Amino acid sequence: MSEEIEFQPDWVSAPGETIADILNERALSLADFARHIGHTLAHAEELLSGRAPLTMEIARQLESALGASAAFWITRESQYREDLARLQHFACAETDVNWLREIPLKEMTKFGWIESASGLADQAAACLRFFGVQDVRAWRKAYANLLETATFRTSPSLESLPGAVAAWLRQGEIMSASIECKPWIPKVFKNLLPSIRGLTRQKNPSIFIPELTKRCAECGVAVVILRTPSGCRASGATRFLSAERALLLLSFRYLSEDHFWFTFFHEAGHLLLHSKDALFLEGAEMAPTKEEEEANRFAARVLIPSEFQAALLSLGLDAHEIMRFARLVGVSPGIVVGQLQHLDRIKHHQLNSLKRRFRWRNH
Repeated sequence: MSEEIEFQPDWVSAPGETIADILNERALSLADFARHIGHTLAHAEELLSGRAPLTMEIARQLESALGASAAFWITRESQYREDLARLQHFACAETDVNWLREIPLKEMTKFGWIESASGLADQAAACLRFFGVQDVRAWRKAYANLLETATFRTSPSLESLPGAVAAWLRQGEIMSASIECKPWIPKVFKNLLPSIRGLTRQKNPSIFIPELTKRCAECGVAVVILRTPSGCRASGATRFLSAERALLLLSFRYLSEDHFWFTFFHEAGHLLLHSKDALFLEGAEMAPTKEEEEANRFAARVLIPSEFQAALLSLGLDAHEIMRFARLVGVSPGIVVGQLQHLDRIKHHQLNSLKRRFRWRNH
């Protein structure tokens, strides 16, 4: 028993191709054809190209001018439009498949950023809703262009994937919407930072993170702590969402207090020192750009103010001396150890027991 298989070509043929064949057989010019059907030359060209729809009125005109029945022309037009829609659907589906490979779909679902979906169309629709765009082309315009202009520093061997970075940034933006912020006041924010330094001595993230968020919101800065998905190696990001509202996004990537707090004050430096139109992304390795060096110096001076720098450089491997110095400055001992390591005063494996480390709760 034979099985009939419907033929679905991967090409389309507009009714205009049949019209052109007939005109060619009868040695009629396009101008002659336009006169016969009572249309302009420009409209006749659109009919032949398939850009203009073939209506019942035109079908009757073609019947009179070329001889084939109106029903034939309507059927020909209908088949063309169906084939065109089918190929466009396949093209969109292929685009969706490729795009979904670019973004961390599994983790976005696991983390609860998007609802679970089984079919390709539903998955693509859920992701487009998440990003707040109509289609993949709009996503590329909104996010790929944004990332191309971003200041993003990472090790070449640990390159971040744009789709994963975009997802992290978008979720941070979504979460920031729930933070009630006063308008951005840079002077107040700058004056607030020394008091935030004291939060480094608080051991419990469930205490210092809400307090950090609350204080920064008073100055127009929405602080969001958000774990990164695979393919996103960012430790922090800053971006002004409007003239009066900034997003300061932290990943807690290294789960170490010195990295966390240095990244926070580094990002604070970007907000105060640099363009409100820029997106800054912090990666694993910092490139020696002017803006990054400025943000690094800013963070270091807030954590260990200038008047304590000489005493910092005199410290050695005495843990008790470091703890006394930390109390004097008003920071945690781990911050001091991190700065000493950064300045190459001690090795990176030394005195790490003085640093607090954290872990993510399971999702």
